[in-house]
Amino acid sequence: MVILGIDPGTQILGYSILNTDETEPRIEVMDVLYLKKISDFNMRIRKIFDSTLRIIDSYHPDHLAIEAPFFGKNVQSMLKLGRAQGVAIAAAMSRDLSITEYEPATIKQIVTGNGNAAKEQVAMMLRSILKFDDSPAYLDATDALAVAYTFYMDHTNPMAELRRQLAPKTKSHPKSSKKAWASFVNSNPDRIN
Repeated sequence: MVILGIDPGTQILGYSILNTDETEPRIEVMDVLYLKKISDFNMRIRKIFDSTLRIIDSYHPDHLAIEAPFFGKNVQSMLKLGRAQGVAIAAAMSRDLSITEYEPATIKQIVTGNGNAAKEQVAMMLRSILKFDDSPAYLDATDALAVAYTFYMDHTNPMAELRRQLAPKTKSHPKSSKKAWASFVNSNPDRIN
């Protein structure tokens, strides 16, 4: 399986490709999409969508693992982050990828064993586990790798089922989500404007 990991952001978006076809997971790419120079917010969102499609078309992942927006004090920042996440998910859905969303604390718990770990601790643990030398310029790249690695661990570790029962809930969007949405629309015409 090839996993696309995304740490959504409207200024810096981290992404990674983790190939799990061999006995050990292997990093194909770990980088960021630097968006700060684009002043128009709508153009940033368009860039996220187009770039996500380009990454998918280049590496042909089977699955998107994406970090859920965290709830902070700045509502406007949270809304913008949600838009970045939404367009990345839309791009993945347009290419029929299955999608799983993980809470930041779940990712940190799975990678480091501490749900409150700092970004630097996550990066250091990933460097130890996945044996990469070069640290990326931005921790958003290792955060994206952490999301992909979380999905890998969540689906290969013998204790994964127990961990899923004990960990904060994640949201999963299977390939059939388009059918589920159509079913919802047909069942609830009065709720759709």
